[in-house]
Amino acid sequence: MSRLMSVAFTEQAVVERRKTVTRRKGWWLDRSGRHLLKPGDRLTLCRKVMGRKPGEPLVRVAEVEVVSVRRESLMLLYGAEYADTPTSYLEACAEVGREGFPDMTPTAFVRKFFIDAQGMSPTDEVTRIEWRYLEAKEAS
Repeated sequence: MSRLMSVAFTEQAVVERRKTVTRRKGWWLDRSGRHLLKPGDRLTLCRKVMGRKPGEPLVRVAEVEVVSVRRESLMLLYGAEYADTPTSYLEACAEVGREGFPDMTPTAFVRKFFIDAQGMSPTDEVTRIEWRYLEAKEAS
């Protein structure tokens, strides 16, 4: 059975299959110290998972397979504008595009979704999850 993951802010990018990466504050280890996700695991991306009102349906948007899971510092994105090489900044911009925000700068992305929304620091680590979309025959 696949795990559910909310993609409320990026639902359209998921529908269009432009979003292939997400960064999460948690999603690394469970209470027993085991990794929550590994390559090959499946996720059901949903409009909203937690906080639904009684009777509000669970809207499934896409089925995906995890291809990569790792911890990384937000500074890889946040500090990219100040890196020594322009390649770092271009890579960070591409990564924010994979998150579903192609027109947002890496610094603005980190500030909006991690610093302002969750009170995190740019030096904090997050879990980077990358996936591929499953075709209908694979998803069943």
